[in-house]
Order: sequence, then C-alpha cells, then structure tokens
Amino acid sequence: MTKDTPYALLRQADAAERQTVSDILTEAFMDDPVACWLFPAPDERGRLQSHFYGQLLDRSAAEAYLIGRDEGASVWLALAAGQAPDGEHPNPPEMDQNSIFGANGVRLRTLGRALTERHPRGEPHLYLSCMGVVGERQSAGLGSSMLRHRLERADTDGLAAYLEASSPRSRALYLRHGFADLGEPVRVADSPLLWPMWRQPSR
Repeated sequence: MTKDTPYALLRQADAAERQTVSDILTEAFMDDPVACWLFPAPDERGRLQSHFYGQLLDRSAAEAYLIGRDEGASVWLALAAGQAPDGEHPNPPEMDQNSIFGANGVRLRTLGRALTERHPRGEPHLYLSCMGVVGERQSAGLGSSMLRHRLERADTDGLAAYLEASSPRSRALYLRHGFADLGEPVRVADSPLLWPMWRQPSR
C-alpha cells in the first residue's frame, strides 16, 4: 500500500467493531517496549492490553478508526482546552484497577501520572492515544494513511495534535507527518522512553 492509498479503505469504527479495534491494537503492541514493561508476563499481556483498550474506548471523547481488512486501528481523543487526557475518570479507584491489572496497576498508574503531567492543556487538540497495524501489514503505509486522514481534518478545523511515541521507529514516523518533540522524553523507574510530540495545524 502506498501513500496514495484511497481513504475508502479507512472508516470510523462503530460500537459493534469495538472488539475488533481492541484485538488489532493488542496484536500490534504485543512486543512493544512500553507494553512489555507495563505487562511483563507474556501469557497475561494480551488479556491486560485488551482491558486497557476497552477502558480507552469507553471514553466519550474517543474516536476509533479501522483501515484495510481490519489490519490497522487508531484511537484519537478530541480534548477541549483544560480537559484531562485521562478522560471522565482521571483517578479510577485503586481497588478497581488492582482487580483488573493486579501488580501491573502500579506501573500503569505511575506512567499515567507522568504522562498526564506532561500533556499540554492550553488549547483544544486531538490526542492520538494509540495507533497500530498487525504484524504482517506493518511498513505497508497503513499507519501513514491513518495519520493523514485524521490530520487533514484537524488542519481544516484548525486543531493541533498531540501524542507520545513509544519507540524510535514510531517517533520517526510522526516526525515525517509534522510532529515535533515537545520537551524531553518521559521515563519512570526503568521504563522505556516515551517521546511527547506536538503538531500545529497546517494553515
């Protein structure tokens, strides 16, 4: 698939496709450095990732997209000025989180707090919470197509965009699409680096 991929292959996911979005992201991030740090037990990682994406998709601000034959997915949050990136429940009860994520909940909360502190809140913007492509379709242009599709609309609406890149490879992709580093990378304890990145709308 090339940069000329028609957007007809890309659609906004509806409620019935929620599990499809979660399954694609779970597969795409199974070996991601940050996912491996958050959920170090390989036999538990898929289940815990699925819970994580389910909570993300529950947010009223979430927009989910699918591309191709369910080969890639992205989740964006449309945030108002001053709105917390954590959504409607920025501090879910620790007991509830522990019942889902167990000991992994400590890492999840610690990293979440660090990222929230760095998240810009001065103006309305789109937050690309996650975007992934299944293994055999990576490097085929699907990620770039998903980015261009939503960023073109953001440019039309005059909206900036924000994300955290979880690997040098994804950071390079986002740099090619107009994002720039926003301060130093984030790291908590022995976690991998995450790169906060910001993109001004193209006028």
